[in-house]
Amino acid sequence: MSNTYTDLVKQTFYFPQEGFEIHDSNLFFNGVDLRAIIEKYGTPLKLSYLPKIESQINKAKQMFVNAFKKHKYEGKYHYCYCTKSSHFSFVVEEALKHDIHLETSYAYDIEIINRLYEKKKINKDIFIICNGFKQKSYTSRIAKLLNNGFKNVIPVLDNKDELDLYKRSVKVPFKLGIRVAAEEEPTFPFYTSRLGLRAKDILEFYVDQIEGYENKFQLKMLHIFLNKGIKDDIYYWSELNKVVNLYCQLKKICPELDSINIGGGFPIKHSLGFDYDYQFMITEIVGNIKKACKKAKVPMPNIFTEFGSFTVGESMAHIYSVIGQKVQNDREIWYMIDSSFITTLPDTWGIGERFLLLPVNKWNNEYQRVVLGGITCDSHDYYDSEEHINEVFLPKLNGETPNEPLYLGFFHTGAYQDQISGYGGIKHCMIPSPKHIIIEKDKSGKLVDWVYAKEQSAQSMLKILGYIK
Repeated sequence: MSNTYTDLVKQTFYFPQEGFEIHDSNLFFNGVDLRAIIEKYGTPLKLSYLPKIESQINKAKQMFVNAFKKHKYEGKYHYCYCTKSSHFSFVVEEALKHDIHLETSYAYDIEIINRLYEKKKINKDIFIICNGFKQKSYTSRIAKLLNNGFKNVIPVLDNKDELDLYKRSVKVPFKLGIRVAAEEEPTFPFYTSRLGLRAKDILEFYVDQIEGYENKFQLKMLHIFLNKGIKDDIYYWSELNKVVNLYCQLKKICPELDSINIGGGFPIKHSLGFDYDYQFMITEIVGNIKKACKKAKVPMPNIFTEFGSFTVGESMAHIYSVIGQKVQNDREIWYMIDSSFITTLPDTWGIGERFLLLPVNKWNNEYQRVVLGGITCDSHDYYDSEEHINEVFLPKLNGETPNEPLYLGFFHTGAYQDQISGYGGIKHCMIPSPKHIIIEKDKSGKLVDWVYAKEQSAQSMLKILGYIK
């Protein structure tokens, strides 16, 4: 039996897979030669492959087209991108090239909307879904957008008092949404989400606070989001059906209501063993909504989704060099990387997230079980398991090219990691943020790479800390 890393992968998974293939013992990511990128820029580095954003958006849109066609669904579909997943301009502007809408979660998101409008990346017809528990700084900015003619800005009420803020500050007719508080899954520490209004209170709230004011504001959308995401289990279907049934009840007394926002939560590939039938789930969701509406004899709603991780997650990779090997006992071999998991991939430390880990080179070497260690002095700066197995196997370092480092890639890391770690700030043990490389298509369709940000410098940190004026 052969014991190379290539043999291990091919014996365990179907390989090559979409986005990953091997040439001459080296890994290619979406057709990009990672060795060439490393030789050009060095490690550690972050790599954003922007064409993946387009393919993800188009994939979801086509699956909804398929589902609508199968069920003869009469509503419309609207794809929204959640800016909180990655606020970077190159991400948001790339997504906007493909006829999508936006979802916001805090006051400063509205400043991004203003800049996008100034740059003519959006117009005033775009849907802006405004979520979150809103302070005055947020509601006042929403009101200003509405007063300035952004007719499809929809503030989604998170509590009963929020509506009063818009009544006082919005001078034009506007649309409203209501977030329905989800019941959390049984393993969660809380019974009901802190976000949204309780389902049993919404009908009474509509009658008391919204009905009769149609010339000033109209309820257009019911919104739901589940922490665990869109999954084929009893919990998801029961929560979805609860909102659909509430829509059917409300629609009979609120003819303006015409949309259900099912939020986001599509999973992305964090293992070569990933198996999720997106088309099946979308088809079932559309079918369930239609069935309930037909039974209640009400029109089918437009369907909104808010895909964040699904949009941007699979577009990024973090790449490191193994800079040392430490054998600490008879069971544990440590590979030390030239950065930190805590500072660059905080989800691995904070919530035990597992990303798709593959070596960039040395695929023809024998493999061994290892633990990966970051270079901070924190005992939690390590990575010791993958999503499909509670171990990590990687090529041995004494292979065909012993003088060449082993390069490691963590893939599909594009959502939330920069936002959580604090881009450009002070890092644990003052480990610098790595350089950030963008790969995109130029006007002729050719792939080009360029440096978005250099590695964080000591001077930038010292300035933040007050050592440099």
